[in-house]
Amino acid sequence: MKKFINEPENLEAEVTRGLVLSQPGILRQLPDSNVIVRQKLKTDRVSVVFGCGSGHEPAPSGFVGYGMLDAGIPGKIFSSPTPDMILKGIKEVQNQAGVLCLIANYTGDVLNFRMAMDLAQMENIPVESVIIADDVATLKNKSVGRRGLAGVVLVMKIAGAEAELGSDLYRVKEIAEWAASGLRTIGVASRPCVIPADGDPSFELGEQEMEIGMGLHGEPGVLRCNMMGARETVQQMLEMILLDCNYEKSEVVVLINGLGGTPPMELYAVNECVHQYLQEQDIVIHDTMIGNYMTSMEMGGFSISLMRLDPHLKALYDAAAVTPIIRR
Repeated sequence: MKKFINEPENLEAEVTRGLVLSQPGILRQLPDSNVIVRQKLKTDRVSVVFGCGSGHEPAPSGFVGYGMLDAGIPGKIFSSPTPDMILKGIKEVQNQAGVLCLIANYTGDVLNFRMAMDLAQMENIPVESVIIADDVATLKNKSVGRRGLAGVVLVMKIAGAEAELGSDLYRVKEIAEWAASGLRTIGVASRPCVIPADGDPSFELGEQEMEIGMGLHGEPGVLRCNMMGARETVQQMLEMILLDCNYEKSEVVVLINGLGGTPPMELYAVNECVHQYLQEQDIVIHDTMIGNYMTSMEMGGFSISLMRLDPHLKALYDAAAVTPIIRR
């Protein structure tokens, strides 16, 4: 294992401090925790909170700032943040307008957030949640449902922008749910990441193999096959998305998310294939986001997300944001 780290047990804390030091005036770290909040919190708007395991950087904390999140709550590597850390984040950003928790649909995340929300409500903090479940590869898993993937970044943008308008808690929740309902994602992996604490790969793939539908932590996908070129890979991925959600004659945002080990040149090649395919399907692309937004350390691969827009969602997506990763 070759990684530029110190002691693995200190990695999450060092990552948090490094991010905060890079963003003076934007981010603030809470004492005795890895919770990151906005430097300039508002007291008259709904606060938006998201948490997930470390190893997915820049998520969650890279999206804290004006127009997006008020708090980012990282857990241990590939582990949900604990209820006490979530509660600490909620209490730090809570105000009379209330708190909206965005939750990626993983069992640990859902359970820990719900426990923290129950504790917050016992302290008379108004708090609501929206679960993001955008992964079309897990459609048939009736017990757990779809996983939450990189599409959550788009919901952060929408919810944060609606909150900046001064909307009440239930309106921000409604708009976030509406955005999530038209959001679909599919991923593909070509090689695993290595967990720092034990030095072992997160899964195994043959030298010439890839897997469509694999999750951010190495969860099984829906198709393991020999490596394909960008065009054929994109076609199979988009076919799965379009079979699951009707985007015909729709206007969409496209998010092409690198998993950490795929260089920008490959992501741009993927984007050319995505644009060509969607144009053939009479789907209008309003904007494209390309880069590492929700990674799996150095995992090889990428995901594609589509989010349907209406005039209001389009205005929210285009609204200003100032975070370490998204500035407009």
